[in-house]
Amino acid sequence: MLNFTPLAKLYFDRLSAAAAAWKGRTREVQLNVLRSLVGNGRHTLWGETHGLTQVTDYDSFRKAIPEPPAYADIRPLVMRMVNGEKDILWPGVTRRFAQSSGTSDGKSKYIPVTDSSLRLSHYRGGAHVIASYLNLYPDSRIFSGKSFILGGSFATELATPEGVRVGDLSANLIEHINPLANLIRVPSRQIALMPDWETKLPALVKAAANEDITNISGVPSWFLTVLRGILDHTGASTIHDVWPRLEVFFHGGIAMAPYRDEYARITDPAKMRYINCYNASEGFFGVQDSRDSETLLLMLDTGTFYEFQPVGSDKLIPAWKVEEGKIYALVITSCNGLWRYPLGDTVRIESIDPLRISIAGRTKSFINAFGEELMVDNADAAIARVCHDTGASVANYTAAPVYAEGNHRGRHEWLIEFDREPDSLEDFADRLDRALQQENSDYEAKRAHGIFLDRLSIVKGRPGVFDAWLKSTGRLGGQRKVPRLSNSRHPMDEILAFNSQ
Repeated sequence: MLNFTPLAKLYFDRLSAAAAAWKGRTREVQLNVLRSLVGNGRHTLWGETHGLTQVTDYDSFRKAIPEPPAYADIRPLVMRMVNGEKDILWPGVTRRFAQSSGTSDGKSKYIPVTDSSLRLSHYRGGAHVIASYLNLYPDSRIFSGKSFILGGSFATELATPEGVRVGDLSANLIEHINPLANLIRVPSRQIALMPDWETKLPALVKAAANEDITNISGVPSWFLTVLRGILDHTGASTIHDVWPRLEVFFHGGIAMAPYRDEYARITDPAKMRYINCYNASEGFFGVQDSRDSETLLLMLDTGTFYEFQPVGSDKLIPAWKVEEGKIYALVITSCNGLWRYPLGDTVRIESIDPLRISIAGRTKSFINAFGEELMVDNADAAIARVCHDTGASVANYTAAPVYAEGNHRGRHEWLIEFDREPDSLEDFADRLDRALQQENSDYEAKRAHGIFLDRLSIVKGRPGVFDAWLKSTGRLGGQRKVPRLSNSRHPMDEILAFNSQ
């Protein structure tokens, strides 16, 4: 295949120049975005209800929408959009929705994917990723081969009207992508959108194994499974034995750190580069723009107006008032019809000008080590159901990820202290695993056919183990709290140490 990188670079250099022009202009660029968003939203149901016709600046915008809405507050409006009503949160009819992990009022939530958000946020953000990469690595030959993009599907339990598509964000992006991009992308749309991973995985392996792949894009945990499948299929030792010109992995969704050693084991580290991206169902927000750091340059002109909520405060501040080194919860107003919407992510401000961030975590306890976004509400509901069905009683529990290593898939490990034990711990684990899938659609997807995530395991806690650990931390008392879910091995490993005493 001819090397089209020099020609493509002419286009992407313009995006790099646009990003460089944000320096010193955070307030100006963001206010222009806000002005455009308010102008589009004025004559929607949301705009009329909140008086957006009266909004002329940031202060009047804050007053028009004084309290950031939770998803539960806008769910009825989103469902009206799903059912075909126009001009609800964003002008016109929206026919695409990204299914994401649920909240306390439902198994899944549905994020509008408007034409504006596809064009201004998701695709423009993706173009910024390529622009940043080419700027960092002028020797790249990325357009001399093909891209291997791993996507989801339109599998959903939601009944939708004809013409409305609900599924993973990646499925929406792949289906709507410029047809010219399909000439340099693997796999085909038919394979990419397969809903059943038991049949999709071998199809992905077969489709990609003999291609000339120069770059891969996806979630680290998911792609690790696919790459292992390709190595098994070809008998190769490293993925560079299969794709000698592979040069970069564009990754996002979950932290790369736990998977780095495994990627180093199955690639040629001297050839492999990694670019961190901050993309979500709600939009494309940041891209790594340095070789030396995975911090993210915040995308200032991709259809999103950002606000930041200091930890422990109800006050929201705009991007031009943040302080370096501080952690904030991120709140967005975007061209998908989300207005002052809390993302649930916390970010650390790494630099002010240009505005760079790193993802600090979630605003609530969670496990998202494999892209499953398991929340405490899901865990509490699942364990309550299983206790009811088995007659068991739980005194305390905590759960944490066990990362994939070698040929073993990742899983969740639960440490449970029972007041009344079930007849069979293995049966309890089976039931709990199924209940979690019923509560959380992303966990269900990762567990499908055991391709990406193994069934959870349970360690039985000795009587008093959690109190012993709490006492050691100085937190034993009437207001004691045990972290239910953690995205790392802390405090699980500490409590397990007490359990073995």
